[in-house]
Amino acid sequence: MRLLVLAVLCVVLMVVDARFDTLKPLRSQMGLVLTPFYWLADLPVRTWQRATEQISSSTSLVAENEKLKAEALLMQRRLQKLAMLTEQNVRLRELLNSAALVDDKVIVSELIGLDPNPFTHRILIDKGERDGVFLGQPVLDASGLMGQVVEVMPYAARVLLLTDVTHSIPVQVNRNGLRAIAVGTGSPDYLELRHVAETADIKEGDLLVSSGLGQRFPSGYPVAQVTEVVRGSGQPFLIVRAIPTAMLNRSRYLLLVFSDSRTPEERVTAAAQAQESADRQAEEGAAAESPASEPPASVEPAASTSTDAPTPAPAPEPEPEPEERP
Repeated sequence: MRLLVLAVLCVVLMVVDARFDTLKPLRSQMGLVLTPFYWLADLPVRTWQRATEQISSSTSLVAENEKLKAEALLMQRRLQKLAMLTEQNVRLRELLNSAALVDDKVIVSELIGLDPNPFTHRILIDKGERDGVFLGQPVLDASGLMGQVVEVMPYAARVLLLTDVTHSIPVQVNRNGLRAIAVGTGSPDYLELRHVAETADIKEGDLLVSSGLGQRFPSGYPVAQVTEVVRGSGQPFLIVRAIPTAMLNRSRYLLLVFSDSRTPEERVTAAAQAQESADRQAEEGAAAESPASEPPASVEPAASTSTDAPTPAPAPEPEPEPEERP
């Protein structure tokens, strides 16, 4: 019975609320009273959503952070590669500049290996017999002479550096032409000059260049710079040390020199002969062109004489008669 009464009361309240405005104040008051209960009922759902969002956002942030770290690492690697390429470009420009200053024919090679023996100073380059490399060929970098080829293979070659204890090179002081022999000391930091007289005019800062004696190294290439001159009392020779101008421990790209074996006088003579030959050919060409332009004026009078006097044509007939008379 009570259930029926309550059901009828609910229906009546719904009809009244739908058709009349009498219950609006009561409904608003009831909504105000029930708001905390609504909030408490929705609290677990909102807490779960916030926790889910927090976890997902944290996961996404961690993933994004890892992605950004990977991208930063890749960009750093590219930056390092770019720095290496920039330095390589600078070295190649220096090498090309030095190649432009060399009068002889050169080819560029790259260092691909070092001799593991600490008592020998040798390197391996990527040019060999197939590229025209030969024994004793001079090798230099952008700063000066490095050494010479001592072993040739089909696609590679070994180079003996100036600082090796078995290497020596004739040099001269660029300032006054004083000649000496620079020998390797086994240290990549300096060379020594042997048998330099006590009274020799040499001092710190002098540039040593190849003298060309021995027909192995071309003359005029930088070799070393004098850093120390020791004048010992009572000793017949000076102790002279010099730092190689070439970057023996840092250069990666090298120049192989195909030197011209002719002397400077022979080169000057050959250049003069080539110039004379060119001038002679130019004169012959001009002389050949001038007669070719003149014939039109000379051909016209010949044609006019032949048309004006056709009778002299039988002149060759009387010539055989004197031959028959005898």
